[in-house]
Amino acid sequence: MSTLAVCRSIYTEEQFHKTYGTPKDLARPPLSLRDRIARSCTCSAHAFLHLLKRRVPILSWLPRYKLKKWLLGDLIAGLTVGIVHIPQGMAFALLTSVAPVHGLYTSFFPVVLYMLLGTGHHVSTGTFAVLSLMTGSVIDEHLPQNPLDRNLTSEEQSDIYAQRIGMAAAIAFLIGVIMVAMFVLQLGFLSTYLSEPIVKAFTNAAAFHVTISQIQNMLGLPLPRFTGSFTIFKTLVSVVQSLPMTNVAELVISILCLIVLIPIKELNARFRTKLRTPIPGEIVMVLVATGVTFASSLDSRYNVQIVGSIPAGFPAPKLPSLKVIPKVVGDTIAITFVGYAVSVSLAMIYAEKHRYSIDPNQELLAHGISNIVSSLFTCFPSSATLATTNILESAGGHTQLSGFFTSGVVLIVLIWIGPLFNYLPKAVLACINVVSLRQMFLQFRELPELWKISKTDFSVWVVTWMAVVVLNVEVGLAVGVVFSMMTVVCRTQRAQCTVMGRAVSTEIYRPVEQNDKCYEIPGLKILSYNSPIYYGNRDIFKDAVSRIVGLTQEKIRKREKALLVLEQARKMDISVVDSGIANPVFHQDGCILKPEADMETKSLIIDCTGVIFIDSAGARLFIQMCTDCQKAGMHLLLAGCNEKVLRTLQCSGIMDHLSAEQVFVTVHDAACYAEQNMGSDSYLLGPVPPICC
Repeated sequence: MSTLAVCRSIYTEEQFHKTYGTPKDLARPPLSLRDRIARSCTCSAHAFLHLLKRRVPILSWLPRYKLKKWLLGDLIAGLTVGIVHIPQGMAFALLTSVAPVHGLYTSFFPVVLYMLLGTGHHVSTGTFAVLSLMTGSVIDEHLPQNPLDRNLTSEEQSDIYAQRIGMAAAIAFLIGVIMVAMFVLQLGFLSTYLSEPIVKAFTNAAAFHVTISQIQNMLGLPLPRFTGSFTIFKTLVSVVQSLPMTNVAELVISILCLIVLIPIKELNARFRTKLRTPIPGEIVMVLVATGVTFASSLDSRYNVQIVGSIPAGFPAPKLPSLKVIPKVVGDTIAITFVGYAVSVSLAMIYAEKHRYSIDPNQELLAHGISNIVSSLFTCFPSSATLATTNILESAGGHTQLSGFFTSGVVLIVLIWIGPLFNYLPKAVLACINVVSLRQMFLQFRELPELWKISKTDFSVWVVTWMAVVVLNVEVGLAVGVVFSMMTVVCRTQRAQCTVMGRAVSTEIYRPVEQNDKCYEIPGLKILSYNSPIYYGNRDIFKDAVSRIVGLTQEKIRKREKALLVLEQARKMDISVVDSGIANPVFHQDGCILKPEADMETKSLIIDCTGVIFIDSAGARLFIQMCTDCQKAGMHLLLAGCNEKVLRTLQCSGIMDHLSAEQVFVTVHDAACYAEQNMGSDSYLLGPVPPICC
């Protein structure tokens, strides 16, 4: 076994800073707001070029593009994702309660803009089922008239769809504005509050909402979409009551689609590593269903709902209907956080897998501008998508250039091929929606492993899932976030105050209860607390210290009374020892009284290594502990304080109650000093000897 021997002086924080220098944030005061602005506003040609590359990342990675190594993979991946975007975009448009052609628009513009501004090499943007469902719920709440009602004329249906896409585009515009504002304020860190269990439980529960909402399209039932709490149960009851009205032709189409699409999905998943590109089952099904419907006139003979007219080309850009924004601003904030959280989570997952980094704040800018510009062309909200991102990475994509080929496929459809999909049955799109959620439903498999890893995360997953399923999507997400934050608070409050002991023949300190070979130094208590000390847990920390050390008000009063008796006895009874030096002998009721007869702990060391921060309430608690320790005849020492904790304590005035010689760099420094000086009556800091560990 290798050995380690170190011989050095015992260091207090003050002595360590004198020897090795003071940390920058302690040596000088923080910059004022004016100085920060002045520093950030300095400009040069190099700084401008650096800023331009950060804000338009394509200027950074495109010049370094490895043509021979990456082009083929990006080409194949881009074409594959583009083919998937076509049916998926039209299908998700149904979730948004808008005409299917707007799903094609939303599959084009965000892809191009993210290619220019995004930092995720393997992220595919466009229509996303959860965002579409949330947007559709908001639209149905404010515009309840059902465009699928068979009693409406084509002009009335067109008018309803125009109102709906106007509101959807306004929501997309507002999402973009919120994201750009968050980018300006550098609020990219907020996505961290949506933890992985929350995101996975939310998407899984949202998949149930999507599936239930598509039953009416698969059965050909013109039912209204319910909003608010208990949406799933209301929809199921309505479907059961309307089963006699089922369109048999659309039911047969749905069954045939599911029989074909589900096995293809399973084959793509099972042979993912062997297939160069996934089997394009969705686009094949779209082409076949469109051809059969056109040839058999299913729409007129059997009243099968079809997509209808898909105009070629692009709509003229126009500003969305901003007058509806005050009505939807609350719901839009929830949609914004969901879209950003999913997008950043996907980007981080694949960035970690392929060993590159992303910029969360730049992702805010990329998705914000994508939604703003897209809304001008009657697009609904977009984000990164789970299914197509997975396809893009598995098909061999390397960079954002794959988005160029993806948008090229969608562009061809929009300009030339789109009108051919007029006779596509909406039941086929509903089946594509349901089958595309396969990956979300499979997240149930991770629950047993999550239970083993962290029961707290498991509880967050279950609570979020139940809230989203039983309540609506937005309220369920809020419940999940609040519950997750409560678990964090509870864990900081339930942190244990541990008694530490020294491992035999080492300078290593471990909890005494967990290790039989760690011993406590006589007369010395070392307490470790692995949590921040703030207003929420200061009383818990105080009670734990008092219980372990015996630092109670009763004991303090008892010692103060004993000291008073000793002072009186000092004047009354003096005995002279052989050396001629007067030593006090104290008597009370015939017994010798020693001022520290009942005080076993002479020194108390607080190990602050695990205290990441402390607030003003915690700092006042430390001052109170200093005072109580002095009254109880204990010497309080602090060890392992980080710079922020040390600064907070200093600003709170603790140095008026605690000398600089009582704050040590490490626990071992404090323990060695206490061990060597506990025999001293005055317990003053003398010359500090070296320590050997």
